[in-house]
Amino acid sequence: MVLACVGLGANLGDAQATLRAAINVLAVLPQTRLLAASRLYRTPAWGNEAQPDFINAAVALETDLPAPVLLEQLLATEKQFGRVRQEGQQWGPRTLDLDLLLYGEQVIDLPQLQVPHPYLHQRAFALLPLAEVAADACIPGHGTVRDALVGMKTCDITPIGG
Repeated sequence: MVLACVGLGANLGDAQATLRAAINVLAVLPQTRLLAASRLYRTPAWGNEAQPDFINAAVALETDLPAPVLLEQLLATEKQFGRVRQEGQQWGPRTLDLDLLLYGEQVIDLPQLQVPHPYLHQRAFALLPLAEVAADACIPGHGTVRDALVGMKTCDITPIGG
């Protein structure tokens, strides 16, 4: 089994309820076991700031699914929660965003999947909840999750419970 870490985010509808429900869906994926889920965090919109704040979280999963198959499951879950991906749209509002942040210590570079997530080591909104569930996980080329958080500004990211 492989330790896979997934980042969750949403800012449309009842984002807190959506993230909690999505965590429950991730907990019952085939050949997968939920190890831990972080608290929820409120994060100011990033990139395109003219949108509602995001709610973010992270989960640690133990899985036998190959990374591309796990990604398919994540995308299907997004769709189940009403996510419509539009070509070329980045940082926009969304009902649910699930990112495969880490898949063991593997480096994967496929057209549809890059692991570790290319900007994980720069994004406090992903690292802060991830540190709750996998602080010692290795971000290949960047050290541990805990190390990546050192010195990073996190004061605008507020825990709101779990």
